[in-house]
Amino acid sequence: MLKERDIMEPRNNAELLLLHVLGLDRAALLRDWRDPFPAERRATWEALLARKAAGEPVQYLIGEQWFYGLPFAVTPAVLIPRPETELLVEAVLEAADRLWPEAAGAAAPGQAGVADGAGGMALCEQAVPGGAAADDRVPTVVDVGTGSGAIGVTLAALRPGWRVCASDLSPDALAVARANAARHGAAARMTFVQGDLLGPFARPRPEALDEAAGDGVAGLRIDVLVSNPPYIPAGDIAGLQPEVRDHEPRLALDGGDDGLTPYRRMAEQLARLSAMPRIVGFELGIGQAEAVADLLRGIGAWREVRIIPDYAGIDRHVLAIE
Repeated sequence: MLKERDIMEPRNNAELLLLHVLGLDRAALLRDWRDPFPAERRATWEALLARKAAGEPVQYLIGEQWFYGLPFAVTPAVLIPRPETELLVEAVLEAADRLWPEAAGAAAPGQAGVADGAGGMALCEQAVPGGAAADDRVPTVVDVGTGSGAIGVTLAALRPGWRVCASDLSPDALAVARANAARHGAAARMTFVQGDLLGPFARPRPEALDEAAGDGVAGLRIDVLVSNPPYIPAGDIAGLQPEVRDHEPRLALDGGDDGLTPYRRMAEQLARLSAMPRIVGFELGIGQAEAVADLLRGIGAWREVRIIPDYAGIDRHVLAIE
């Protein structure tokens, strides 16, 4: 039925829905394949199948998407994490472990008795000028446009010694990210900040005081900046797959006229940070890699600016390293 409706990967979608409805993993499904379908779950199964046939992403229907080996809750308030973004996480981990080798396997400092969210704020405040003395052996990482928290929460989960802040313009997205941080034991080691791109972390200009951040992160020293911002040209959104166009948040898709508006704005905002990040990692759209790489090369703050292809060989990420 899904195939007849031109739903991509119909068998995989049907299986994911079935696993969700039955509360099984794939191994249990194979084991119990010949068992009768539970009559009390038939209505749920048919309702979800109809919604999938109408084009809703299966991840929103089951409320979950796996990323870097971890399950992440997803809702229509956030972009569904993509496998290619795992390569950005991998590149950031590799580069940061070279610059901060002592922090690669370090335990999170000051965690005893810390309530959810409070510890993360304290850790990030250590990197704010005028705050507590920062430990230079530990990087402060900022995930801009965190969405579900896939990048920031994964980094915090894999490197518990790092200070990790995650920001998003959408309060609904931040709620999802906080829940995922709690799910993976990272909530007490992260800060969540609402704001647009680097605005919450930059020193405000006199003519733009509305960009000033609350939560004590204005002027935060960012060591690692990572972001998967909106990068679809506005005119291309109508031609996207219906699952993406009609269901994923436009706020997380629309990158302006040519898709490069968020990168230009962040490049301008970098000058208003307390210091230039030692690592910058961006995900971007098809055909945008050279333009974004040139944007960072023009700043002249990094020894190396390289382009990383995704699994399909498409130039998908730009990484700048001091």
